[in-house]
Amino acid sequence: MTVTDALTESAAVTARVNGSLDAFLRERLAGESDPAARTALALLRDFTLDGGKRIRPLFCYWGWRGAGGSPDDPEVVTVAAALELFHTAALIHDDIIDNSDLRRGRPTVHLSLDKWHAEQDWAGESRTFGQSGALLVGDACLIWSEELFHNSPLVTRRADARRLFARLRQSAVYGEYLDLVGETRCGHLDDALKIIRHKTASYTVRYPLQIGGALADADDELLAAYDTFGLLLGEAFQLRDDLIGLFGASELTGKEPSDDARQGKPTALIAVARERADEGQRARLDLLYGNERLDLDGLAELRDVVRATGATAVVERMIRERHAGAVRALRGARVEPSALTELEALAATSVHRER
Repeated sequence: MTVTDALTESAAVTARVNGSLDAFLRERLAGESDPAARTALALLRDFTLDGGKRIRPLFCYWGWRGAGGSPDDPEVVTVAAALELFHTAALIHDDIIDNSDLRRGRPTVHLSLDKWHAEQDWAGESRTFGQSGALLVGDACLIWSEELFHNSPLVTRRADARRLFARLRQSAVYGEYLDLVGETRCGHLDDALKIIRHKTASYTVRYPLQIGGALADADDELLAAYDTFGLLLGEAFQLRDDLIGLFGASELTGKEPSDDARQGKPTALIAVARERADEGQRARLDLLYGNERLDLDGLAELRDVVRATGATAVVERMIRERHAGAVRALRGARVEPSALTELEALAATSVHRER
């Protein structure tokens, strides 16, 4: 299989996952008669289907194919869709925690419910309604993700896949909590990498890939290779996100470029910058990063200071090293050739991107 063929198959898998999600959410919408509940469900459906890279479903699918799974089995697509629905829940909750206004270039779920409440001229605070409503919509996604996952005949036969799904969810929640704690203090690089391993690497690449492999009865050697590949590539993925979060353009990312900076997110990029900064640069970093009133001029200065410390070059090197290590781990395992081609292509697009 050529890279072009693999990318074509990935596009087809993405379409199948989207179709599975659309059918599932339409069924939930059709079974609901309450107007307020239908509004929330329609909002959830649009949020889920409009945008997103479908990275977790793709790693699940190619983990399955890499272990010899059939491309024609529809159940692996159902499992992949369940992982995406969990991701939807995580995004909704993350946006509440971060008080974000934009996600994928559109208003976040809690902001949309806030505005809808205000339009109805209902009693109570619209902001509180929006956040509470979005929290419950996210909870519904968690429940439905589990329903989709455990209703698959593939999953009922594979206890190891069920254990991996539990670990995925635990890791994501733990990583989110570490991220929240990290905003309260100036962490070191080791702290930032610990957050990355739990919040991003394990739930974005490592466990989706291993779940796919487990469903196809992958042996321990292949699952171990998936583990190494997933952690290294997942770290590289988030390190790229750190750079995009500070230097990316909002028209590409769909998020405000100053969001992470205003919140003082404990990123590896800022940890490296602090470690390398001189006294004057560190003072500017402390003043600008985590400043809730950071404006565009302040953001530009922050970018200049981070560049001047050499942190961007260090993080770029960290990305290259992790990407290379991930590919080596995969090439040293018995992965089906077609899946190896696609996993290498996915790895490249995960670390070389602008959003």
